[in-house]
Amino acid sequence: MSRPHAAAIVEDAVHEQIERVLRSRGWGNRVITHVGYGSSSFVRVYARILLGRKGREDVEGPEARQDATGALSPAHYDRGWRAFITSPATGVPVKVTVGDREVYGRSDRGGHVDIVARDHGLAPGWQQVVVEAQGTDPVAADVFIVADGVTHGIVSDIDDTVITTMLPRPMIAAFNTFVRRAKARHAVAGMAPMYRRILSAHPGAPIVYVSTGAWNTSATLNRFLVENGFPLGPLMLTDWGPTNTGWFRSGQAHKRTCLDRLARDFPEITWLLVGDDGQHDPQIYADFAEARPDRVDAICIRHLSPTEQVLSNPMKIDSPIRPWAARSVPTFSAADGHAMLRVLEGAGKVGEPVATDEQPSRPGRSVGSG
Repeated sequence: MSRPHAAAIVEDAVHEQIERVLRSRGWGNRVITHVGYGSSSFVRVYARILLGRKGREDVEGPEARQDATGALSPAHYDRGWRAFITSPATGVPVKVTVGDREVYGRSDRGGHVDIVARDHGLAPGWQQVVVEAQGTDPVAADVFIVADGVTHGIVSDIDDTVITTMLPRPMIAAFNTFVRRAKARHAVAGMAPMYRRILSAHPGAPIVYVSTGAWNTSATLNRFLVENGFPLGPLMLTDWGPTNTGWFRSGQAHKRTCLDRLARDFPEITWLLVGDDGQHDPQIYADFAEARPDRVDAICIRHLSPTEQVLSNPMKIDSPIRPWAARSVPTFSAADGHAMLRVLEGAGKVGEPVATDEQPSRPGRSVGSG
């Protein structure tokens, strides 16, 4: 194994010193859970272990969570920078309980936990597992189990696809992320109804949100999705900062890795890929469709307005979608969700709604606080 990048070594040294000081002052481990996913054969559980003052539950996200994601908790809108004032707990032993099965692991250099349990015995739909770190009480984590026989799913970008963020222009991105309150951000018109309509035609189909956003924002994003009528699903985010290979993580590489992982985890599902033309979504989706055409049902690209284009990407190329992409898989574009849904209905890509209770819009109550 090659030597870690100098930036990662420095960051790890800083985190180690901070952790030592905080623990000497009585700080302990705290579990933050994220929405996971699985099938009849496996379940993937996400969590993060942070340091927090004993007896204080507001290290990240609101107090008294009513579910593992924090999406159902009382509205609590802080400025974005507060979510980033956290200290990861590295190398902490973690136990995940899935029914009668226990799986063990450790938090990584960023405090993150990504554990896969097999032969879990969970029924399809929203379920809960329990995450417990050394010295903490058990905390519930919501997971969505995809039933055997499900053949459709949605992968959605977040920035400028479901939320108007004007990324990646640095000053605006920083303002939106660190200064503005979450309630000040707006949903892209029609995207939530479009997703609900598509999922209503495919009972039990998963929706997965893939973004280059930081895991620190997961509770805020979940709350935003629920309050704006979006179907709740796993968030596949990333950890900002140095890596073992460089100063910054590659957002494109993160999205490509997530798509490949979903294709391996759900070999029977064909995905509707939804993004925008402000960054690299068209190229990433086109490449994925070229490599795995049997895994893509269609590509939907939201056209940003001229103002959004200038703010999002001043170096915008003229043709983000390669000509072959339209030939390989159906490729559609529109300005918002209302128009996109009409385009998909006209192309016969949206079936008739099916009345079912198999996929509730949100998970149930937790057995523990987050």
